[in-house]
Amino acid sequence: MPHAVIVGAGPAGAALAYLLARRGIEVTLLERARDFEREFRGEVLMPSAFDALGQMGLGKLVAEVPQVRIRRVRVYLDGRPLLAADLDAAAFGGVPPALVSQPRLLEALVARAGVFERFRLLRGAVVRDVLSRSGRVVGVRAQTPDGEREIRGDVVIGADGRASVIRRRSGARVRASRTRMDVVWCKLPLPDFQGADPHLRGYLGGGHLLIAAPAADGRLQLGWVIRKGRYGELRARGIAEWIEQLARHVSPDLAGHLLEHRSEAVHPFLLDVRSDRVARWCNQGAWLIGDAAHTLSPVGAQGLNIAVRDSLVAANHLLPALLAGARPDALDAAAGRFQAERLPEVRTIQRLQALAPPLVLSPARWARLLLRASPLALRFMPSGGAVARRFANGVTQVKLRV
Repeated sequence: MPHAVIVGAGPAGAALAYLLARRGIEVTLLERARDFEREFRGEVLMPSAFDALGQMGLGKLVAEVPQVRIRRVRVYLDGRPLLAADLDAAAFGGVPPALVSQPRLLEALVARAGVFERFRLLRGAVVRDVLSRSGRVVGVRAQTPDGEREIRGDVVIGADGRASVIRRRSGARVRASRTRMDVVWCKLPLPDFQGADPHLRGYLGGGHLLIAAPAADGRLQLGWVIRKGRYGELRARGIAEWIEQLARHVSPDLAGHLLEHRSEAVHPFLLDVRSDRVARWCNQGAWLIGDAAHTLSPVGAQGLNIAVRDSLVAANHLLPALLAGARPDALDAAAGRFQAERLPEVRTIQRLQALAPPLVLSPARWARLLLRASPLALRFMPSGGAVARRFANGVTQVKLRV
């Protein structure tokens, strides 16, 4: 039976491993961490991801993962209410997004894959390099808890994220777009006003954007969007001082909560925002999926959803080639079809993500006037709004065929 080596047990890698293993493919999934307890992962599941996971037969599994359904979003400008939106509405098709515990989701995915005897997960396996023969990637060299190992397979799939070793070692050429922002994440205790009515808040004005939402672990997650390059200045000032600065730009109820609990904030984590994609998602026979193929910005909370949809489409094209004998030419052709199917959605989402930062982060008067006019503009949009529908439901249709 053909052997697939998947590097990275994030959403794309874990879901693809499950899809291949349940069809009898031998799968080795390598994960550099010994567990999934890492903070500040992408944790938003949109209707598009719920649909894809449901097609995989994982709907019940996902429902059991700790999560908070977000049915409303409230936007403030200069600390005052600007607009409110119902996320059960047309754009979301009655399926509101959810903030999920990604560690619990990943543990559930690999546990489900572990039901199949040909699946194995190697935790704490740090991939150092690829193994090549006649110019083609045929495996990986990894440092594991048991020492260095060489793991060979019929196909190697890099699902190892934005710092992908497989991307780098296979010689992939990257096309990067300029980004204007970074995001500082931290968590605080959950305020009382979020208890009975969990909702997402966005605070705009004066070149600032703060996102506040209840996380699946029972805390309040804050995402402060800053202009790229400002993090060093913030770090030098200390977390208590910059939380005090945040409090000056939000509504009174949140401001009081921030000031009361500023000493309880989890140490801030900087997300260096990138937007890029590789020119070819298969290089020297090594496939790339998820962030390894295309790094997304956090605008619209798309990373987790696009990764899951990647895994579904990758399985559609990869499985037939593996089951037919895993010929290199067939695998490469399948990779080309996979990229051709997924590229339109990825390209569109990246283009939409680039629209917001110049407006939101500008302190100019024209930007404030445009933001203030946004509720009126939304009234004249088609039901749900085209951009919201694409972020919620995806740009293209994906259907599991294998």
